[in-house]
Amino acid sequence: MAIDTEKPFEEWVRLEQPRLGTRVVAASDEFFGAKERLIDAHEPVFIPGQYDDHGKWMDGWETRRRRTPGHDWCVVKLGLPGIVHGLDIDTRHFTGNYPPHASIDGAVSDQDLPAENEWRELHSRIELGPNAHHYLPVRQAPAVTHVRLNIFPDGGVARLRIYGEIRPDWRRFAADEAIDLFALEHGGRALRASDEHFGSMHHLNLPGRGVNMGDGWETARRRGPGHDWVVLKLGHPGILEQVEIDTAHFKGNYPDRASLQAALVTKGAHDTDRVVRESHRWPLLLPESKLGPDEIHVFSDLEKPGPVSHVRLSIYPDGGVSRLRLFGRLSK
Repeated sequence: MAIDTEKPFEEWVRLEQPRLGTRVVAASDEFFGAKERLIDAHEPVFIPGQYDDHGKWMDGWETRRRRTPGHDWCVVKLGLPGIVHGLDIDTRHFTGNYPPHASIDGAVSDQDLPAENEWRELHSRIELGPNAHHYLPVRQAPAVTHVRLNIFPDGGVARLRIYGEIRPDWRRFAADEAIDLFALEHGGRALRASDEHFGSMHHLNLPGRGVNMGDGWETARRRGPGHDWVVLKLGHPGILEQVEIDTAHFKGNYPDRASLQAALVTKGAHDTDRVVRESHRWPLLLPESKLGPDEIHVFSDLEKPGPVSHVRLSIYPDGGVSRLRLFGRLSK
């Protein structure tokens, strides 16, 4: 059954992003709409009067009308394997051509297209509606490399969003190796932010530098007292040794100052509300420090709170940060 909520799965990473290497590798049919559109990073659009050689152009994956038994399907290979916690089957702009039902499977495979016996159900068959988000929680699922969307019997889906967490193999890192413990590919993720009006907190640990001002975390202009903040979870507990705060592309809207607090959360780590409530009391990692526009700021003279699993970034009073890198060594 779909969740009716305005902002579901906000603490999880979107695993279907093409920039992470995720690809749509196979589909039973894509006569009216290319399978690659299913994971397009942009929001779906509707263009009245636009047609191609196959008929009305739709911004999504759409199969032809099925005249034989069976159902259609589409397979997504994740660029970074992860545990799926939530899904959004988005039928926006599909009204008389949406599938009436759908289900989701997951698999672990080294191949582009897993064998049929490798698939396991992530979410059972549900009823879909036209022109709507369908938010589905996934509980107690193992990490997967592939996700399959099944639609019954045919039709069009604008987007499939896959929310979860990345689980790297920590055995491949040396004990004394300094790595970015907040990096997306290392399982780091943002949990909660005071504001995300202009840019998502989940941009902070994406690979590479930001491509433009929209590719970072940016808050609205603060008109009252206080300051903005974001609470983060490292992919693995560690001892932090160096911090990089990158304000790339933020020139007239970068934060004036920033500070960092950090803690090793051992109890209630799965209770995000509790973690966020307590974060303002965490020990200091980086005192309030001056920032500048469009620049990578490197801080190596950090406080020593010991091993930490979570970090709170505070910006004063508001503004935009493109990337945050938290380099350290794994703790046991």
